Amino acid sequence: MANFSFQGANYTSEMNQTDTSTWLTGVLIFLSTLNIFLSITASLGNALILVALRKETSLHPPTKLLFRCLAVTDLLAGLISQPLFASAIITRLERITNMNYRYLDEAFIVTGFTLCGISVLTSTAISVDRLLALLLRLRYRHVVTLRRTRAVIACLSVTGVSSGLTYLWNKSISRIAVDIFGVMSLITSIFCYAKIYLTLRQQQSRVRQEQVSQGEPSEGGAPLNIARYKKTVSSIAWVQMLLVACYIPYFIVSIFRLSIMSNGGLIEAVYLATVTQIYLNSSLNPILYCWKIREVRKAAKDTICQVHCYCM
Repeated sequence: MANFSFQGANYTSEMNQTDTSTWLTGVLIFLSTLNIFLSITASLGNALILVALRKETSLHPPTKLLFRCLAVTDLLAGLISQPLFASAIITRLERITNMNYRYLDEAFIVTGFTLCGISVLTSTAISVDRLLALLLRLRYRHVVTLRRTRAVIACLSVTGVSSGLTYLWNKSISRIAVDIFGVMSLITSIFCYAKIYLTLRQQQSRVRQEQVSQGEPSEGGAPLNIARYKKTVSSIAWVQMLLVACYIPYFIVSIFRLSIMSNGGLIEAVYLATVTQIYLNSSLNPILYCWKIREVRKAAKDTICQVHCYCM
């Protein structure tokens, strides 16, 4: 979740007081153009993934529902929030300060908080889902049901929307809430993957000991199930690592932003670049799904072939 504040008139005033050099103008043009391009790739890529996930049958339905929720938030980010962000950059480039464009800023920030917040929380929910699948085993399908998963997604959506709308009421509280949810989500995900790793190591060690003592595996189907589980966890872990890689630069810049604000245009350009990197995550996720999940890749190829044949 990101704090997409441009500081409104303060930033424009600073731009008017300082020399908007050629390099800064070029950076702003590049970032606005890049975000328009990324909004298109995010929209098309995640629309394709939603169609592919509908055809995919190997994932457990609640897990697939969480992936679909993640794809929907990335799709909406490409359709709504990222074009608003590109427009906000253009207003800074043109030094437009009237009230209508302040509303544009607020619309961008609210949608950014909401969609990126839901995206981060959903990624965390997916890591918790994989941990429950490992710990509950046979009870997993009875505990993690579609009905309960829908309820969890509803709660995550309410949390994301609340964090976005809170910005209109109190900007400071909204930023604090976003930072808290972001840190808690990261800690939760790290705990889940660490627990999964340690549990798998213990199970493998126990299986090896049983094989040595008995001379044969005690459970013929266990290795295959564990292998399939590892593959799923690996795919989800890649999604989580990509999200962290895209968000970490923003958080680092945000932490030091106040102390180096005297650099003016430079720090703002870096800040806008880190926000762009956050949106890059929405375009990269579909590529990651197709790369790491074979069934999704096959369904995506079939969909592309069908669209191509229809257009021909």
